[in-house]
Amino acid sequence: MLLEFFFQPTSKKRILFFVVLDLLISLATVVLAYLLRFNFSIVPTFYDSMIAMLSVLLPLKIAVFFVFKIYHIAWRFFGLSEYKRIILAHVVTYGLFTLIYLLFTDYFAPFPRSVIVIDMFLSIFFIGFLRIAKRLYLENNRVNNQSKMLIVGTTDRAADIIKSALRGEIDYHPMAVVSEDKDTIGTYFSNIRVYNRSMMETLIGELEIEMVVIAEKLAQNELDRLFRELRALGVKEIKVAQIFQDNKTTLADISIEDLLARKPQDLDRISIANFIAGKVVLITGAGGSIGSELSRQVEQFGAKQIILLDNSEFNLYAINEELDANKTVAVMQNVQERAMIEQTFARYEPDIVIHAAAYKHVPLCEANIKEAIFNNVVGTKNVMDLSIKYGVKKVVLISTDKAVRPTNVMGTTKRICELYAHAVPSGETEIVAVRFGNVLGSSGSVIPKFKAQIERGENITVTHPEITRYFMMIPEACQLVLQAASIAKGGELFILDMGEPIKIVDLAKRMIELSGREDIEIVFTGLRAGEKLYEELLIDDADLKTEYESIMVSQNPPVEYDALLTKIEKLLNAHEQEALKILKEIVPEFHHQSNAKG
Repeated sequence: MLLEFFFQPTSKKRILFFVVLDLLISLATVVLAYLLRFNFSIVPTFYDSMIAMLSVLLPLKIAVFFVFKIYHIAWRFFGLSEYKRIILAHVVTYGLFTLIYLLFTDYFAPFPRSVIVIDMFLSIFFIGFLRIAKRLYLENNRVNNQSKMLIVGTTDRAADIIKSALRGEIDYHPMAVVSEDKDTIGTYFSNIRVYNRSMMETLIGELEIEMVVIAEKLAQNELDRLFRELRALGVKEIKVAQIFQDNKTTLADISIEDLLARKPQDLDRISIANFIAGKVVLITGAGGSIGSELSRQVEQFGAKQIILLDNSEFNLYAINEELDANKTVAVMQNVQERAMIEQTFARYEPDIVIHAAAYKHVPLCEANIKEAIFNNVVGTKNVMDLSIKYGVKKVVLISTDKAVRPTNVMGTTKRICELYAHAVPSGETEIVAVRFGNVLGSSGSVIPKFKAQIERGENITVTHPEITRYFMMIPEACQLVLQAASIAKGGELFILDMGEPIKIVDLAKRMIELSGREDIEIVFTGLRAGEKLYEELLIDDADLKTEYESIMVSQNPPVEYDALLTKIEKLLNAHEQEALKILKEIVPEFHHQSNAKG
């Protein structure tokens, strides 16, 4: 127990240890300074001055070291900035000692003044060496126990990662840096040599690299290509260096979103800000995957007030807690209840309404046809009718690629919503629909499902080997929605460019690869009711370009409002089988696949 007490490290013990060592070193350097001054034969008459110097200098030095917090530096964090602090503390110490000597010359006489300078340099060297020697010892011992790391890119992030590794904050040892920057190739980056990127394969083999950190920002296709190259070279651990809000660089695993998500290059934040800033914005379905991100974006772009409307207590609570309470109002209502939401319109008089509330899960809508029709169609009709009644300037309908040549009830109801948005007499209210495909990470999408299956060690279930989907990150998709709305004049159906569709089976393979699991397989279960092999974003090829490449506008065919309204009323009063026929009447391209298998 006594040994444990003495050898168990604590802050107080560390300080005491260094104070004692610094006193011993300072005593030795003063003696050595006198020996050097007198050619190793000190004149006896100067012994008293040496004692006088020690009596003043040693307590002064320790006091100044405390002021400069020298004793609060842990060995493993000792670096160049800490060494500079030690030098500065010495300059102050010996400056004060010189002043004391000049004021009390008789106390020290006879005194060789050159000893002050000699001792200062000796002290700086030995006290600094004491601290850096332990760190060098720890670093050399860690090398054998750490994974050997290669860093791609000569950026500030790379320097931070190297320093973190040398301080022992991460269990990796930097062996080399590779770069395509000709100015840095052949130089040393934080004492680690920089090689040409073309030598990466050779370095991985010769240095037995086990882990690679990507410290530079790469385009999506470049990151994907590098990832595949490293995997082919046998590197299983690949991470990216990221900077968070505290400006601290951290290591993160490459995500499937990093490799596959489309990232639009023409986001116009100024246009969005001009559209949103200073407005009262009502968002239905505000607690959902899309609605919650739209709520965050609307706050970020300076909305005056945000009315968060959702019928899920938990989802509404979660997003309301996340946003600025001074700007938000949480309204727990269902868009099917017209009388209820009319009170909200009358009370808050929104300038902009973003309608994101909908039942969107295809299998659930197939199992609950009437509920899907009421929520999606009636909910949208209520929101649009009330927006027109209360003079809302702009209404944005969030639509889906499943509305194109729909094969399921959900997609068909969303197409009816698009038709109603186009047909309803809107007066001064501009109504616009924005259609996009799957977004990565939304509730019910395949990526969270696949991640959960991998974490549980289960095989990944894919419905069909040829099924494809579009993918985009939720924040980028929501910004494009707002950007499209900002240029809308009313009546448009905007389509977001979601990039190239991705095979779900390829997505599953990449996620298994990223997980490093070799015991997980892909199992095909057959198409679900109403599920398509592939989604489309356009009804026909008559799409038009806008000023933004990522946003197109489709030419909606004319729809007679009174006829559409009559069919909708008939739809709401029909039983399930009759409702399916009426859906077909309203959306002739609807081909129901209720029992698709194989």
